Amino acid sequence: MSLETLRPNPTWDEASYQDAVDTLTAHDDLVYKVWGGDWCKDCRKLLPNLGAALEAAEVPDERIEEYALDEDKQGEGVEEYDIEYIPTVVVETTDGDEVIRFVESEDLPPAVWLATQLEAQR
Repeated sequence: MSLETLRPNPTWDEASYQDAVDTLTAHDDLVYKVWGGDWCKDCRKLLPNLGAALEAAEVPDERIEEYALDEDKQGEGVEEYDIEYIPTVVVETTDGDEVIRFVESEDLPPAVWLATQLEAQR
């Protein structure tokens, strides 16, 4: 099951987030694992713009894994990744090592927060 809420927001303004897009583009060896629910208001608010940023950064579909959770926040990978709040985005190397994790309560939009954290690790 895929996340409808991760479909790119067609009105998202790439130019306003060019730094984030450039950073996501530069990290072309990462996998994005996204947990959410189409029923979740935070997911509906945050994930369409993340989807647009990943699309703008030309992240291929095979490096984006979507995990749709039910209203009890149950589903694939929840226990393994200790998912408590959604949306949650776990960014890993292709070897499966966690690099960073966005959880719903961060103070920046997901794409901006992820890019900021990736830049800080350089």
